[in-house]
Amino acid sequence: MHSAILPSAEVSFSSRSTAQKHATSAPQFPRLVPNCQGPSFSGSNTSKQLHSVTQLARGAVRAPRPRSMRVVRAGADQIESTFSKTAAKALEVNLNPNWYGVLAEIGAGQEVARWFFRVGAAAGTIAKSISAYDMTISDAIYGKADRYVTRDRVQNMLDYEYLQCFLTLKTARGKDTAFFAFADTVVAKAFGRDNECHGWLGIKYQSRPGSEPNTVMIHCRMLDSTAQLQQEALGILGVNLVHGSLSKAGSHYQVLAGLMDDLSRARIEVDLVDFSGPDYKGVDKRCVALRLVEKGLCDAALFSPSGNLQIPQEALYKKNVLITRGRFRPFTLLHNDMLIGAASQFFCDPDGTGVLSSQDFVGESGDAYTECVYRDDTLVLLELTTRDMMEGGDLLDWTNRDGGIQEESFIQRIEALSTMGYSVLLSNYRRYFSLASYLSTFSKESIVISMGIPSVRELFKEKHYADLDGGILEGFGRLLKYDLKLYVYPTLDEETGELVTAETLQVEAKVQKLYDYIRERGTILPINDYSQELLSQDDVHKRVAESIRSGTEDWEKLVPNHVRDQIKRYHLLGYRSRPAPKLSNGSAVAQHTKAQDRPQLVPK
Repeated sequence: MHSAILPSAEVSFSSRSTAQKHATSAPQFPRLVPNCQGPSFSGSNTSKQLHSVTQLARGAVRAPRPRSMRVVRAGADQIESTFSKTAAKALEVNLNPNWYGVLAEIGAGQEVARWFFRVGAAAGTIAKSISAYDMTISDAIYGKADRYVTRDRVQNMLDYEYLQCFLTLKTARGKDTAFFAFADTVVAKAFGRDNECHGWLGIKYQSRPGSEPNTVMIHCRMLDSTAQLQQEALGILGVNLVHGSLSKAGSHYQVLAGLMDDLSRARIEVDLVDFSGPDYKGVDKRCVALRLVEKGLCDAALFSPSGNLQIPQEALYKKNVLITRGRFRPFTLLHNDMLIGAASQFFCDPDGTGVLSSQDFVGESGDAYTECVYRDDTLVLLELTTRDMMEGGDLLDWTNRDGGIQEESFIQRIEALSTMGYSVLLSNYRRYFSLASYLSTFSKESIVISMGIPSVRELFKEKHYADLDGGILEGFGRLLKYDLKLYVYPTLDEETGELVTAETLQVEAKVQKLYDYIRERGTILPINDYSQELLSQDDVHKRVAESIRSGTEDWEKLVPNHVRDQIKRYHLLGYRSRPAPKLSNGSAVAQHTKAQDRPQLVPK
């Protein structure tokens, strides 16, 4: 019976007595420390022994190389450099007598457990390691699941393994031990298939003996070209997570700072980190996501309308996308009108009722627009880019003295956008083809970007593509391969006062023919449903920002009512309140304007 189970669920147990018994046959540290046997630690010499073994793992002291061992020198230094920090972390965890727990892994081998066993002294840390590959076996242990590489699955694994470890061992060693459970469930590159390679990793742990447990959970994308390299990267990431959580408990920024040690963005992307538990009560998940993007652990973070971080594989799956880019300082009636205009041409049911619109979706030239899509099948996104916030400057000063983004100001902006009911994408993308690549990675459906005339003019300036070998042609080649549409909102010419649309726009003379070609092929389309009242205003975004900053009330007529109320209620974006007129019952007088009563795109 056991032989039938073992291939599907590999379980290994260890104890201190076992380690002492087999100390002379501890696992060899491959290609890094030849013939390095598992150390034995005792008494007051523990710190000295730890230092010497750590130095050995880092390559500062070299063990004698056996004559029978052949080492290829090409790339050896790089291998040692890659492994040294990870080995030192795994060994530090193993040598701490206060940490004891379980490692459970599904998919991509047992690469995290392998590290703790390969450096030696694992008996002092690992109570159990398990790999439940078979779905039936996995369901029997952790409960039945429809999908296995999900947040819920890794949470069930953590809860089960932590509880089993804690209840079994608390009487024997709970007084002096901080228990932990690490779990991961991942899908690596499959043979013969070009599948999305990603996974969930988590650790549930006590920061000190007897304390309530914390949980740190991350989602990653594995970018290596082979399953073997992905397994290696996953093992390193897991060690970084375990070491950082246990040794930096309560300091979420220090945990984040160490996640990519011995890794690069070419191998791993971490797009979600969630901290919970008594030591992380004050951690704002939105600020964590901001730091992930700002520090380059991922290129973009996706927030739901409620402000929760979403996984793009799930949020964008089989979804059409309507997206507009901006600073949103705050979301104005112009942003709203741009979305309404794009929706009227992109959606079969612009009001979200599921009923076909009577609009025939035909442009002035007689050519039909792209086939319409349903609102329920579409994700409407508002995109913020850290490139703009850090490099482009901002009238409301989103950056600090060091050039980073102020968390409080960032949260204010997210809070203001949350009132709209749309998802928010925070990215570090400067170029549109990078944004298009990100969206197309997770959605194979229609993508529409709504933008204004000033943005289109910038898009066609050659200076933005100077670092590309193919210049502006390469930039648009990358953009056009995704077969997306650019819906362009009109503007009034500052000198003549005439209407400028996508069909009459003149860009720089030397790229005008390129613009005309892209428009004629149907990539650039004019937005025909727009507000004449808003077009007659000067720069709406600038007027709103300056009005809020100076304390005047002009901005209130240029933002949706609920955005206005949100800014006033929470004093967002630097708003300074003035005493409002009072009714006899003490409530403030409601304010409504004609521009603010314009219909809004119904969020879904």
